[in-house]
Amino acid sequence: MRPSEGAIPLLQARALRLERGAAVPVNGVDLTLPGGGVTALMGPNGAGKSMLLHLLHGLIPPTDGHVLWRGRPLDRLGRRAQAMVFQSPVLLRRSVAANVDFALRSRGVRDAGLRDGLLERVGLAGLGRRPARALSGGEAQRLALARALAVAPDLLLLDEATGRLDPASVAMIEAVLIAERAQGTTILMVTHDVAQARRLADSIVVMDAGRIVGDGPARRFLDAGPRAVPPPETGMRRR
Repeated sequence: MRPSEGAIPLLQARALRLERGAAVPVNGVDLTLPGGGVTALMGPNGAGKSMLLHLLHGLIPPTDGHVLWRGRPLDRLGRRAQAMVFQSPVLLRRSVAANVDFALRSRGVRDAGLRDGLLERVGLAGLGRRPARALSGGEAQRLALARALAVAPDLLLLDEATGRLDPASVAMIEAVLIAERAQGTTILMVTHDVAQARRLADSIVVMDAGRIVGDGPARRFLDAGPRAVPPPETGMRRR
């Protein structure tokens, strides 16, 4: 995934390394996201995918290497231009509406109409007054997505965000992601679901043992079969 000549990539990782005691979950990763489209980050369990997302989002500092945002070291402003949805949503002990309002206020916006529109997009219209902690698993994850979109991110990171959800919630989230891609949002998503990658991804990055072992157009990887994408027994799911 290389940017066009002369263009500054949205995000770059250069020789990223993360040590955790004797373990090295991310080991010398170079990655470029030019901007736009959906990139699926795939690979077996324990490959380092989630840790890489945490590094790219600035949640943890690398042991070595750099993350660049629009050609500059990732800083507070760069992090505010990103949003991340985790596998297990972390919700505020407030109402559904208040969770989205909190995210909107982080960018100086107070707009009940915008909030309600976001909730409608993720299928939570009419649930604004419900306590967020009372939502089902699929509803909670959709609220987490609405809250992420409330900051109008240039880069949306998803860490296996649909891995534990019912089919209806998966379909709804995928529809939102397709619409976001059409609006120019860059999306980097960890997934073990080959069928989901086929539905959504423009590009695929494959990790194994903390390293990137391949990247390129999604169709080339998915049509190449198990030699390009690790088989189900190493953590990939095919539906």
